[in-house]
Amino acid sequence: MTVDQGVDISKAGDRGVLKRIIKEGEGTDTPNPGCQVTVHYTGTLLDGTKFDSSKDRNEPFEFQLGKGSVIKAWDIGVATMKKGEVCVLTCAPEYAYGAAGSPPKIPPNSTLQFEIEMIDWKVEDLSPGKNKGILRHILEQGSGFENPNDGALVTVELEGRLAADGKVFDNRTITFSLGEGIDSNICEGIERALEKFLKDEKSRLTIQPKYAFKSEGNSELGVPPNSVVEYTVKLVNFEKAKESWSMDGQEKLEQAKIFKEKGTNYFKASKFQLAIKMYKRVVSLVDDLPEDASETEENKTQAKDLLLSAHLNLALVYLKVTPAHHFEAKDHATKALKFDPKNVKGLFRRGQALLGLGEAEAALKDFQTVVDAEPQNKAAANQVIVSRATIQKQKQKEKQLYANMFDKFAKKDTEVTVGEAES
Repeated sequence: MTVDQGVDISKAGDRGVLKRIIKEGEGTDTPNPGCQVTVHYTGTLLDGTKFDSSKDRNEPFEFQLGKGSVIKAWDIGVATMKKGEVCVLTCAPEYAYGAAGSPPKIPPNSTLQFEIEMIDWKVEDLSPGKNKGILRHILEQGSGFENPNDGALVTVELEGRLAADGKVFDNRTITFSLGEGIDSNICEGIERALEKFLKDEKSRLTIQPKYAFKSEGNSELGVPPNSVVEYTVKLVNFEKAKESWSMDGQEKLEQAKIFKEKGTNYFKASKFQLAIKMYKRVVSLVDDLPEDASETEENKTQAKDLLLSAHLNLALVYLKVTPAHHFEAKDHATKALKFDPKNVKGLFRRGQALLGLGEAEAALKDFQTVVDAEPQNKAAANQVIVSRATIQKQKQKEKQLYANMFDKFAKKDTEVTVGEAES
């Protein structure tokens, strides 16, 4: 009697993957490509010879579904399983180990059978800290092997809903540069996820507030503060940005100038985070050029000018953000001053950062250097006064602190003396 090997679930309909359910699973959900699945399995040849078993090892097997880390039959068959389901997959050689087999246990051109138990699966987590901040459910697999990179021009179809009530707040097709999405009300979570997309991929993203619209929400889209959002996103097309390693010096300089202009435009529009990102791209592109022996002197000079400008602008932007980032402002101003030690903007901005860090004496030195170079600079002259006043306040606080400490110790000594007299 012929044993029922089950239903053909191969996409080609060629009976390459047959599935027979032994135990029905729970509910209706099945894992999507990208999920981390946990299974138990036993693999046998058609004659019943066992060649592998996770149960014998008493250790479930985990793998990422749909990524080609297992044989083709598994990526196809496991994707159809519900939680708790047990099934047998009969896998033709083309969907298993092919003509080569897997010596010594699996002969060439072997049809294999796997009894698989679906234990559980975890949705793919794309958040940097794997804290479930960005979860991806792949609905339609993409094509090719390339992903968009930072700066790529992407075209996406998207629909955004509030996770709390399903209300649609965004529905559009949009083209933008990856990394600058915030300028088009594209949240960080979408941008981070798109770096993992293939062309034509369609996925559902569940994004926590940290990677969505944070505590501020988005009044333009109608997203309340601290909202979890769900997006359905399709990557229609993309054009990768040229990687810096593939550029020559001249190309790097030209691209850096474009980023510098973008940064300045974002700064003027008070879009400070985007301005920071653009100025940092300038630094990343040309940071090595001044010391590159193969570069022309003209290119080296242009690179130094761009680096000076980028670091000065970064120092300024870090002072403008709320709250001000004084440490970062000091760092970039100092880097700018390496290219031009007497640069008035660099000295002034470092002075402001130092004041914010409570380093008033160092700040006074920078502001005084500006005043010495530009006696008519009223802003620097005012900061000299502020610095001196701050230093005076700091000295008064220190004096009072030491006086209090002295009184405290003197009182303690008196108490000890009195105690000794009583004994």
